[in-house]
Amino acid sequence: MNNEIHNYIQKQKSPQKDICRRLRRLIFKTIPGVKEEMKWGVPVFAGGKFYIGALKKQVNLGFSVKGLAKKEAALFEGGGKLMRHIKIGTLKDIDEKRIVKLLKMVNKKSKCEKNCF
Repeated sequence: MNNEIHNYIQKQKSPQKDICRRLRRLIFKTIPGVKEEMKWGVPVFAGGKFYIGALKKQVNLGFSVKGLAKKEAALFEGGGKLMRHIKIGTLKDIDEKRIVKLLKMVNKKSKCEKNCF
């Protein structure tokens, strides 16, 4: 576990703190051995394929869309060419089946190399 990321999560208010914890566990469960680091002020996983960003009203779970088909990239919010996200406002908003499916797809198909965004 990365202490910087642990501290980042601990500093968040509820419900963002709980959402970040759950997403982090879900990422580790879905992609065993995934590496995490702090970059650009947020927790980043798999060299930048994924990130968790706590905001005032939600947490964004970001995904690299580099190398995905247009139809696949359309599964996410935002208009970025390299990164897009899904917004999570409460613990109840976490759809684990959907998130696992997206994590696996992006981990397999993203052409992201280091520093995706």
